[in-house]
Amino acid sequence: MSNRKPLRTRGKVQLSRYFQKFEKDDAVAVTREMSERASFPKRIQGRTGRIEGRVGKAYVVKLKDQDKEKRFIIPAIHLRKIK
Repeated sequence: MSNRKPLRTRGKVQLSRYFQKFEKDDAVAVTREMSERASFPKRIQGRTGRIEGRVGKAYVVKLKDQDKEKRFIIPAIHLRKIK
């Protein structure tokens, strides 16, 4: 993953990604939005998991970290739905 966004999108946040909705058991990929502060470890960048629920404006995502299943609370802007 690069540490920079393309020049035209730098500093901008897509509102559709910020307000996207997920249902329980939706498959998502964790993709860090560079213009927002990420509240999760870098090692889960690029991983895929399932939505377990919602906590405030963020989602509880169940991911496999090494051999263990863990739950991370991640804002919607850092998630992408997998079809």
